[in-house]
Amino acid sequence: MPRTARKTRRVTVVDNRPLALKIGSRIRQARLRAGQTQAELAKGRYTAAYISALELGHAKPSMAALAFIAERLGIPVREFVGDDDLGAIRLDADLLLASGDYQAALDRYRSLLERATDRRRRAEILRGMAEALCRLDQGGEAIRLAAEAQELFQAMHRPLDAADAGYWLAYGHFQQDNTTQARELLGGLLSGARAGIEPVPDFRFRVLMAIASVEMRDAEFHRAIDYMEEARGLTMNLDLRRQANLLSGLAMSYREAGDLEASVTTGVQSLALYRAAQMERDEASLAGSLALTYMQVGNLSRAEELLTSAAATLQRLGEPRLLAHTLESQAQVALARHDLEGADELVGRAIGLAQETDNFHALASARQTASRIAVERGNAAAAAENLEAALGVLREHGPRARLQEVLSQLADLRREEGDLIGA
Repeated sequence: MPRTARKTRRVTVVDNRPLALKIGSRIRQARLRAGQTQAELAKGRYTAAYISALELGHAKPSMAALAFIAERLGIPVREFVGDDDLGAIRLDADLLLASGDYQAALDRYRSLLERATDRRRRAEILRGMAEALCRLDQGGEAIRLAAEAQELFQAMHRPLDAADAGYWLAYGHFQQDNTTQARELLGGLLSGARAGIEPVPDFRFRVLMAIASVEMRDAEFHRAIDYMEEARGLTMNLDLRRQANLLSGLAMSYREAGDLEASVTTGVQSLALYRAAQMERDEASLAGSLALTYMQVGNLSRAEELLTSAAATLQRLGEPRLLAHTLESQAQVALARHDLEGADELVGRAIGLAQETDNFHALASARQTASRIAVERGNAAAAAENLEAALGVLREHGPRARLQEVLSQLADLRREEGDLIGA
Protein backbone atom coordinates (compact mmCIF):
# COMPACT_ATOMS: atom_id res chain seq x y z
CA MET A 1 0.00 0.00 0.00
CA PRO A 2 1.25 3.45 -0.71
CA ARG A 3 2.50 5.33 2.33
CA THR A 4 0.12 8.03 3.45
CA ALA A 5 1.83 11.39 3.85
CA ARG A 6 1.43 12.76 7.35
CA LYS A 7 0.68 16.46 7.60
CA THR A 8 3.12 18.34 9.77
CA ARG A 9 1.78 21.25 11.84
CA ARG A 10 4.07 24.22 11.46
CA VAL A 11 4.50 26.31 14.58
CA THR A 12 5.78 29.85 14.35
CA VAL A 13 7.86 30.69 17.42
CA VAL A 14 8.07 34.34 18.36
CA ASP A 15 10.84 35.35 20.73
CA ASN A 16 9.02 37.28 23.45
CA ARG A 17 12.08 37.57 25.70
CA PRO A 18 12.22 41.40 25.51
CA LEU A 19 8.56 41.61 26.56
CA ALA A 20 9.14 39.11 29.37
CA LEU A 21 12.08 41.18 30.59
CA LYS A 22 10.01 44.37 30.46
CA ILE A 23 7.16 42.79 32.42
CA GLY A 24 9.57 41.19 34.87
CA SER A 25 11.30 44.49 35.52
CA ARG A 26 7.96 46.16 36.24
CA ILE A 27 6.96 43.34 38.62
CA ARG A 28 10.22 43.74 40.52
CA GLN A 29 9.90 47.53 40.77
CA ALA A 30 6.32 47.24 42.02
CA ARG A 31 7.30 44.56 44.55
CA LEU A 32 10.17 46.64 45.93
CA ARG A 33 7.93 49.71 46.18
CA ALA A 34 5.51 47.62 48.21
CA GLY A 35 8.32 46.41 50.46
CA GLN A 36 7.59 42.72 49.84
CA THR A 37 9.98 39.80 49.40
CA GLN A 38 9.57 37.35 46.53
CA ALA A 39 8.33 34.74 49.00
CA GLU A 40 5.72 37.13 50.43
CA LEU A 41 4.46 37.99 46.97
CA ALA A 42 4.24 34.32 45.94
CA LYS A 43 2.65 33.05 49.16
CA GLY A 44 -0.52 31.06 48.68
CA ARG A 45 -0.17 30.13 45.02
CA TYR A 46 3.35 30.33 43.60
CA THR A 47 6.95 29.98 44.77
CA ALA A 48 9.68 32.53 45.32
CA ALA A 49 11.65 30.81 42.55
CA TYR A 50 8.81 31.41 40.10
CA ILE A 51 8.62 35.11 41.03
CA SER A 52 12.38 35.34 40.59
CA ALA A 53 12.12 33.73 37.15
CA LEU A 54 9.41 36.21 36.16
CA GLU A 55 11.44 39.19 37.32
CA LEU A 56 14.50 38.00 35.39
CA GLY A 57 12.48 37.39 32.24
CA HIS A 58 13.21 33.65 32.31
CA ALA A 59 9.52 32.76 32.44
CA LYS A 60 6.55 34.16 30.56
CA PRO A 61 3.75 35.06 32.98
CA SER A 62 0.19 33.96 32.38
CA MET A 63 -2.68 36.41 32.77
CA ALA A 64 -3.71 34.47 35.88
CA ALA A 65 -0.27 35.03 37.39
CA LEU A 66 -0.29 38.74 36.50
CA ALA A 67 -3.78 39.14 37.99
CA PHE A 68 -2.66 37.44 41.22
CA ILE A 69 0.50 39.56 41.52
CA ALA A 70 -1.34 42.79 40.69
CA GLU A 71 -3.96 42.05 43.36
CA ARG A 72 -1.25 41.38 45.92
CA LEU A 73 0.49 44.66 45.13
CA GLY A 74 -2.70 46.69 44.90
CA ILE A 75 -2.15 47.82 41.32
CA PRO A 76 -3.90 47.11 37.98
CA VAL A 77 -2.57 44.49 35.55
CA ARG A 78 -2.00 47.23 32.96
CA GLU A 79 0.79 48.50 35.20
CA PHE A 80 2.80 45.50 33.96
CA VAL A 81 1.75 45.37 30.33
CA GLY A 82 0.37 48.80 29.42
CA ASP A 83 2.06 51.92 28.16
CA ASP A 84 -0.19 54.73 29.40
CA ASP A 85 1.11 58.22 30.04
CA LEU A 86 0.12 58.56 33.70
CA GLY A 87 3.63 57.77 34.88
CA ALA A 88 5.14 60.59 32.82
CA ILE A 89 2.55 63.10 34.02
CA ARG A 90 3.07 61.97 37.59
CA LEU A 91 6.83 62.45 37.22
CA ASP A 92 6.19 65.94 35.88
CA ALA A 93 4.03 66.73 38.94
CA ASP A 94 6.72 65.39 41.27
CA LEU A 95 9.36 67.55 39.59
CA LEU A 96 7.18 70.65 39.91
CA LEU A 97 6.70 69.90 43.61
CA ALA A 98 10.42 69.40 44.17
CA SER A 99 11.22 72.65 42.34
CA GLY A 100 8.89 74.66 44.57
CA ASP A 101 6.17 75.35 42.00
CA TYR A 102 3.52 74.09 44.40
CA GLN A 103 0.40 75.43 42.69
CA ALA A 104 1.40 73.96 39.33
CA ALA A 105 2.20 70.65 41.01
CA LEU A 106 -1.17 70.65 42.75
CA ASP A 107 -2.98 71.33 39.47
CA ARG A 108 -1.13 68.48 37.78
CA TYR A 109 -1.89 66.04 40.61
CA ARG A 110 -5.57 66.99 40.45
CA SER A 111 -5.67 66.22 36.75
CA LEU A 112 -4.29 62.76 37.52
CA LEU A 113 -6.53 61.88 40.44
CA GLU A 114 -9.69 61.07 38.50
CA ARG A 115 -7.68 58.73 36.25
CA ALA A 116 -6.00 56.90 39.15
CA THR A 117 -8.15 53.79 39.44
CA ASP A 118 -5.75 51.62 41.47
CA ARG A 119 -4.93 52.03 45.16
CA ARG A 120 -1.19 52.61 44.83
CA ARG A 121 -1.42 55.35 42.25
CA ARG A 122 -4.29 57.07 44.08
CA ALA A 123 -2.38 57.00 47.36
CA GLU A 124 0.75 58.47 45.77
CA ILE A 125 -1.19 61.26 44.07
CA LEU A 126 -3.08 62.08 47.27
CA ARG A 127 0.20 62.28 49.17
CA GLY A 128 1.63 64.66 46.57
CA MET A 129 -1.49 66.82 46.74
CA ALA A 130 -1.31 66.92 50.55
CA GLU A 131 2.30 68.08 50.48
CA ALA A 132 1.56 70.75 47.86
CA LEU A 133 -1.39 72.05 49.89
CA CYS A 134 0.70 72.21 53.08
CA ARG A 135 3.42 74.09 51.21
CA LEU A 136 0.73 76.53 50.10
CA ASP A 137 -0.42 76.97 53.74
CA GLN A 138 -3.71 75.20 53.02
CA GLY A 139 -3.37 72.54 55.70
CA GLY A 140 -7.11 72.29 56.26
CA GLU A 141 -7.59 70.88 52.76
CA ALA A 142 -4.57 68.61 53.11
CA ILE A 143 -5.81 66.72 56.17
CA ARG A 144 -8.43 64.56 54.45
CA LEU A 145 -6.15 63.76 51.50
CA ALA A 146 -3.17 62.84 53.67
CA ALA A 147 -5.34 60.70 55.95
CA GLU A 148 -6.71 58.72 52.99
CA ALA A 149 -3.23 58.30 51.52
CA GLN A 150 -1.88 57.01 54.83
CA GLU A 151 -4.77 54.57 55.16
CA LEU A 152 -4.25 53.25 51.63
CA PHE A 153 -0.51 52.80 52.14
CA GLN A 154 -1.11 50.96 55.41
CA ALA A 155 -3.60 48.63 53.71
CA MET A 156 -0.96 47.85 51.08
CA HIS A 157 1.65 47.17 53.83
CA ARG A 158 3.87 50.05 52.75
CA PRO A 159 5.07 51.51 56.08
CA LEU A 160 7.58 53.94 54.58
CA ASP A 161 5.00 55.59 52.34
CA ALA A 162 2.46 55.54 55.19
CA ALA A 163 4.95 57.39 57.40
CA ASP A 164 5.55 60.01 54.70
CA ALA A 165 1.79 60.57 54.28
CA GLY A 166 1.48 60.73 58.07
CA TYR A 167 4.03 63.55 58.18
CA TRP A 168 1.89 65.70 55.89
CA LEU A 169 -1.21 64.75 57.86
CA ALA A 170 0.48 66.08 61.01
CA TYR A 171 1.62 69.17 59.08
CA GLY A 172 -1.96 69.88 58.05
CA HIS A 173 -3.19 69.61 61.63
CA PHE A 174 -0.36 71.93 62.75
CA GLN A 175 -1.39 74.55 60.21
CA GLN A 176 -4.96 74.29 61.54
CA ASP A 177 -3.63 74.85 65.07
CA ASN A 178 -4.66 71.30 66.08
CA THR A 179 -1.46 70.99 68.09
CA THR A 180 -2.65 68.07 70.24
CA GLN A 181 -3.41 65.95 67.17
CA ALA A 182 -0.21 67.05 65.42
CA ARG A 183 1.89 66.21 68.48
CA GLU A 184 0.31 62.75 68.76
CA LEU A 185 0.88 61.95 65.08
CA LEU A 186 4.47 63.21 65.13
CA GLY A 187 5.21 61.28 68.30
CA GLY A 188 4.19 58.07 66.54
CA LEU A 189 6.34 58.97 63.53
CA LEU A 190 9.32 59.69 65.79
CA SER A 191 8.99 56.27 67.47
CA GLY A 192 8.85 54.69 64.02
CA ALA A 193 11.87 56.67 62.79
CA ARG A 194 13.90 55.57 65.80
CA ALA A 195 12.96 51.99 64.88
CA GLY A 196 14.15 52.48 61.30
CA ILE A 197 10.95 53.52 59.49
CA GLU A 198 12.38 56.49 57.58
CA PRO A 199 11.07 57.21 54.06
CA VAL A 200 14.03 59.53 53.44
CA PRO A 201 17.44 59.68 55.17
CA ASP A 202 16.68 62.88 57.09
CA PHE A 203 13.17 61.87 58.15
CA ARG A 204 13.98 61.67 61.87
CA PHE A 205 15.49 65.15 61.71
CA ARG A 206 12.38 66.51 59.97
CA VAL A 207 10.07 64.94 62.55
CA LEU A 208 12.11 66.31 65.47
CA MET A 209 12.00 69.80 63.95
CA ALA A 210 8.26 69.47 63.36
CA ILE A 211 7.63 68.50 67.00
CA ALA A 212 9.75 71.46 68.06
CA SER A 213 7.53 73.71 65.94
CA VAL A 214 4.45 72.31 67.67
CA GLU A 215 5.99 73.01 71.08
CA MET A 216 6.85 76.55 70.01
CA ARG A 217 3.26 77.06 68.84
CA ASP A 218 2.10 76.08 72.34
CA ALA A 219 4.72 78.39 73.92
CA GLU A 220 6.65 75.40 75.33
CA PHE A 221 9.98 76.89 74.31
CA HIS A 222 12.24 74.88 76.59
CA ARG A 223 10.73 71.63 75.29
CA ALA A 224 11.18 72.90 71.74
CA ILE A 225 14.85 73.53 72.45
CA ASP A 226 15.26 69.96 73.77
CA TYR A 227 13.88 68.50 70.52
CA MET A 228 16.01 70.80 68.39
CA GLU A 229 19.13 69.93 70.36
CA GLU A 230 18.40 66.24 69.66
CA ALA A 231 18.03 67.14 65.99
CA ARG A 232 21.30 69.02 66.19
CA GLY A 233 23.07 65.74 66.89
CA LEU A 234 21.90 64.45 63.49
CA THR A 235 23.23 67.32 61.37
CA MET A 236 26.60 65.81 60.44
CA ASN A 237 25.38 64.57 57.05
CA LEU A 238 22.76 67.27 56.44
CA ASP A 239 23.00 69.99 53.81
CA LEU A 240 23.51 73.66 54.60
CA ARG A 241 19.80 74.48 54.31
CA ARG A 242 18.72 72.01 56.99
CA GLN A 243 21.55 73.03 59.29
CA ALA A 244 20.52 76.66 58.83
CA ASN A 245 16.86 75.82 59.50
CA LEU A 246 17.81 74.10 62.75
CA LEU A 247 19.88 77.02 64.00
CA SER A 248 17.15 79.44 62.94
CA GLY A 249 14.59 77.53 65.00
CA LEU A 250 16.94 77.45 67.97
CA ALA A 251 17.50 81.21 67.70
CA MET A 252 13.76 81.89 67.89
CA SER A 253 13.23 79.43 70.75
CA TYR A 254 16.13 80.82 72.77
CA ARG A 255 14.73 84.34 72.33
CA GLU A 256 11.27 83.35 73.53
CA ALA A 257 12.80 81.39 76.43
CA GLY A 258 14.72 84.52 77.49
CA ASP A 259 18.25 83.40 76.57
CA LEU A 260 19.06 86.35 74.32
CA GLU A 261 22.80 85.66 74.13
CA ALA A 262 22.21 82.13 72.81
CA SER A 263 19.60 83.51 70.43
CA VAL A 264 22.04 85.98 68.89
CA THR A 265 24.81 83.36 68.63
CA THR A 266 22.71 80.72 66.87
CA GLY A 267 20.95 83.33 64.77
CA VAL A 268 24.23 84.71 63.41
CA GLN A 269 25.45 81.17 62.65
CA SER A 270 22.21 80.43 60.80
CA LEU A 271 22.45 83.63 58.76
CA ALA A 272 25.94 82.64 57.63
CA LEU A 273 24.72 79.21 56.51
CA TYR A 274 21.74 80.65 54.62
CA ARG A 275 24.08 83.08 52.89
CA ALA A 276 26.51 80.27 51.99
CA ALA A 277 23.60 78.24 50.58
CA GLN A 278 22.39 81.31 48.62
CA MET A 279 18.94 81.10 50.20
CA GLU A 280 17.95 84.75 50.17
CA ARG A 281 14.31 84.22 51.14
CA ASP A 282 15.17 82.27 54.28
CA GLU A 283 18.04 84.59 55.12
CA ALA A 284 15.69 87.58 54.96
CA SER A 285 13.06 85.83 57.07
CA LEU A 286 15.59 84.97 59.77
CA ALA A 287 17.08 88.48 59.67
CA GLY A 288 13.68 89.84 60.67
CA SER A 289 13.49 87.47 63.63
CA LEU A 290 17.10 88.13 64.69
CA ALA A 291 16.42 91.87 64.54
CA LEU A 292 13.84 91.51 67.31
CA THR A 293 16.48 89.90 69.52
CA TYR A 294 18.87 92.79 68.88
CA MET A 295 16.04 95.18 69.72
CA GLN A 296 15.48 93.39 73.03
CA VAL A 297 19.14 93.81 74.00
CA GLY A 298 18.96 97.50 73.05
CA ASN A 299 20.93 97.41 69.78
CA LEU A 300 18.39 99.28 67.66
CA SER A 301 20.90 100.21 64.96
CA ARG A 302 21.74 96.57 64.20
CA ALA A 303 18.06 95.66 64.30
CA GLU A 304 17.23 98.43 61.85
CA GLU A 305 20.09 97.41 59.54
CA LEU A 306 18.92 93.79 59.40
CA LEU A 307 15.30 94.75 58.77
CA THR A 308 16.11 97.26 56.03
CA SER A 309 18.15 94.63 54.20
CA ALA A 310 15.44 91.97 54.69
CA ALA A 311 12.67 94.26 53.42
CA ALA A 312 14.66 95.11 50.28
CA THR A 313 15.32 91.42 49.58
CA LEU A 314 11.70 90.38 50.06
CA GLN A 315 10.44 93.21 47.85
CA ARG A 316 12.87 92.18 45.12
CA LEU A 317 11.86 88.52 45.40
CA GLY A 318 8.14 89.37 45.36
CA GLU A 319 7.33 87.90 48.79
CA PRO A 320 4.50 90.08 50.19
CA ARG A 321 3.47 87.45 52.74
CA LEU A 322 6.89 87.48 54.43
CA LEU A 323 7.27 91.23 53.92
CA ALA A 324 4.25 91.74 56.19
CA HIS A 325 6.27 90.27 59.10
CA THR A 326 9.28 92.43 58.31
CA LEU A 327 7.24 95.65 58.13
CA GLU A 328 5.63 94.83 61.48
CA SER A 329 9.10 94.33 63.00
CA GLN A 330 10.24 97.63 61.52
CA ALA A 331 7.24 99.26 63.15
CA GLN A 332 8.36 97.86 66.50
CA VAL A 333 11.83 99.35 66.04
CA ALA A 334 10.34 102.72 65.04
CA LEU A 335 8.15 102.60 68.17
CA ALA A 336 11.21 101.85 70.31
CA ARG A 337 12.81 104.98 68.82
CA HIS A 338 9.59 106.91 69.64
CA ASP A 339 9.05 107.57 65.93
CA LEU A 340 5.27 107.29 66.11
CA GLU A 341 4.63 108.61 62.62
CA GLY A 342 7.04 106.11 61.10
CA ALA A 343 5.64 103.29 63.24
CA ASP A 344 2.08 104.13 62.17
CA GLU A 345 3.00 104.09 58.49
CA LEU A 346 4.88 100.78 58.74
CA VAL A 347 2.24 98.95 60.75
CA GLY A 348 -0.46 100.16 58.37
CA ARG A 349 1.44 98.65 55.45
CA ALA A 350 1.97 95.44 57.43
CA ILE A 351 -1.76 95.12 58.14
CA GLY A 352 -2.60 95.73 54.49
CA LEU A 353 -0.16 93.07 53.20
CA ALA A 354 -1.20 90.58 55.88
CA GLN A 355 -4.85 90.95 54.88
CA GLU A 356 -4.05 90.66 51.15
CA THR A 357 -2.05 87.44 51.64
CA ASP A 358 -4.19 85.86 54.41
CA ASN A 359 -1.16 85.93 56.71
CA PHE A 360 -3.14 85.73 59.94
CA HIS A 361 -0.09 85.38 62.18
CA ALA A 362 1.38 88.63 60.84
CA LEU A 363 -2.04 90.29 61.00
CA ALA A 364 -2.50 89.50 64.70
CA SER A 365 1.05 90.70 65.49
CA ALA A 366 0.55 93.92 63.52
CA ARG A 367 -2.70 94.62 65.39
CA GLN A 368 -0.87 94.18 68.70
CA THR A 369 1.85 96.58 67.59
CA ALA A 370 -0.78 99.06 66.37
CA SER A 371 -2.34 98.88 69.83
CA ARG A 372 0.99 99.74 71.48
CA ILE A 373 1.42 102.72 69.13
CA ALA A 374 -2.09 103.93 70.05
CA VAL A 375 -1.23 103.63 73.76
CA GLU A 376 1.85 105.81 73.19
CA ARG A 377 -0.42 108.37 71.53
CA GLY A 378 -2.81 108.21 74.45
CA ASN A 379 -5.63 106.81 72.33
CA ALA A 380 -7.04 104.06 74.55
CA ALA A 381 -10.07 103.47 72.30
CA ALA A 382 -7.89 102.76 69.25
CA ALA A 383 -5.61 100.58 71.36
CA ALA A 384 -8.56 98.47 72.55
CA GLU A 385 -9.99 98.29 69.04
CA ASN A 386 -6.74 96.86 67.67
CA LEU A 387 -6.44 94.30 70.47
CA GLU A 388 -10.02 93.18 69.89
CA ALA A 389 -9.21 92.80 66.18
CA ALA A 390 -6.17 90.67 67.10
CA LEU A 391 -8.38 88.54 69.36
CA GLY A 392 -10.80 87.95 66.50
CA VAL A 393 -8.00 86.75 64.24
CA LEU A 394 -6.52 84.47 66.91
CA ARG A 395 -9.88 82.96 67.88
CA GLU A 396 -10.56 82.03 64.27
CA HIS A 397 -7.09 81.08 63.06
CA GLY A 398 -4.88 80.58 66.14
CA PRO A 399 -2.45 80.00 67.60
CA ARG A 400 -4.41 79.55 70.80
CA ALA A 401 -1.29 80.06 72.92
CA ARG A 402 -1.31 83.77 71.98
CA LEU A 403 -4.93 84.26 72.95
CA GLN A 404 -4.13 84.51 76.64
CA GLU A 405 -1.37 87.02 75.92
CA VAL A 406 -3.72 89.35 74.03
CA LEU A 407 -6.53 88.88 76.56
CA SER A 408 -4.13 89.93 79.32
CA GLN A 409 -3.06 93.00 77.34
CA LEU A 410 -6.68 93.99 76.79
CA ALA A 411 -7.51 93.46 80.48
CA ASP A 412 -4.53 95.60 81.54
CA LEU A 413 -5.56 98.35 79.14
CA ARG A 414 -9.14 98.43 80.44
CA ARG A 415 -7.96 98.34 84.04
CA GLU A 416 -5.72 101.36 83.42
CA GLU A 417 -8.72 103.17 81.96
CA GLY A 418 -10.77 102.37 85.05
CA ASP A 419 -13.01 99.83 83.31
CA LEU A 420 -12.81 97.19 86.04
CA ILE A 421 -15.89 95.33 84.77
CA GLY A 422 -14.50 95.07 81.24
CA ALA A 423 -11.08 94.03 82.60
